[in-house]
Amino acid sequence: MNFKSIISFIFLFLAVNELAFSQKQTKPKNVILMIGDGMGLAQICAGMVYRQGDLNLARFKKIGFIKTYSSDNYVTDSAAGATAFSIGKKTYNGAVGLDSLKHAQETLIEIAENNKKSTGIVVTCTVTHATPASFIAHVENRNHYFDIASYYPNSGVDVVIGGGMAYFNKRKDKKNLIDTLLKSGYDVFDSTNDINTINSTKFYKFTNNYHLPKMSEGRGNYSEIASLKAIETLNKNKNGFFLMIEGSQIDWGSHDTSLSYTVNEMLDFDNTIGRVLDWAVKDGNTLVIVTADHETGGLTLVDGSLKDKKLTGKFSTTEHTGIMVPVFAFGPGSDEFSGIYENTAIFHKIINLTGYKCFK
Repeated sequence: MNFKSIISFIFLFLAVNELAFSQKQTKPKNVILMIGDGMGLAQICAGMVYRQGDLNLARFKKIGFIKTYSSDNYVTDSAAGATAFSIGKKTYNGAVGLDSLKHAQETLIEIAENNKKSTGIVVTCTVTHATPASFIAHVENRNHYFDIASYYPNSGVDVVIGGGMAYFNKRKDKKNLIDTLLKSGYDVFDSTNDINTINSTKFYKFTNNYHLPKMSEGRGNYSEIASLKAIETLNKNKNGFFLMIEGSQIDWGSHDTSLSYTVNEMLDFDNTIGRVLDWAVKDGNTLVIVTADHETGGLTLVDGSLKDKKLTGKFSTTEHTGIMVPVFAFGPGSDEFSGIYENTAIFHKIINLTGYKCFK
């Protein structure tokens, strides 16, 4: 082999290894999808005022925007919005885990489970509410909470933390789904159990019979602790995990046109984002995506002071709006989340980046 051939071989070798390294770096082992329900730019900016211009969200460098409309309405609801994330298809308002023709579609939780990943859900509402339900159940109406609960025992999801125990053990049909969960190999804990003492790899932690209290009512740092417990548990799987975390009550504060309620929930969600991001930075193999299903309240910030942490905001509606909402991404594959695209693209980007195989 002459000198010219040797040089050519070296350059080829370096190019191939650089490509392999690049591909390795953009294929995340773990995915954490964080959904701030009702969180638009105004809600984020409101949080920044009370943090004097700073949020953990500002640590993300890859930022995009998604279009949120549903298949039957310019203004989506949480069920259609979350279902777009979970199945990669637009659907009608109120649908959970179904496409616009009411056909059940494989969700990200189901796909991850079929790919031998561990999976989890952490929310600040009932686990039967629209957003978590969209990753677990397949029902025509988001308000069918008892039907939604019945999907959980056979869903394969490993860790579930949130409210809504009553939909499992105080049912009209007299079924006790807590017994079903226990028979299916889960450990089940209620509000009397300290989450930090849980050592199980498959468990449900019910914090309330129904929804969790507001931050102003003393919820404390539950979301941070629950999210880190879920990560700690799921990370025991050498194949990786998929985790969905929802800041559920940002939406409720804006529905109530209460700026203080909205900001308190926004700051709680941002605290959780910070803890998750810290973990992901150390791990190095985790893709973190933070977005919203829609904006709520048409919030406008008309005056304020970073120095004094004061803010004047006005809501134009008690309902959702149709504006685009931001997407923040960190970790392997995060470059793919820049730009403007449909909410359904979140699903497809996760599938493409992870290499998850779909079986339906």
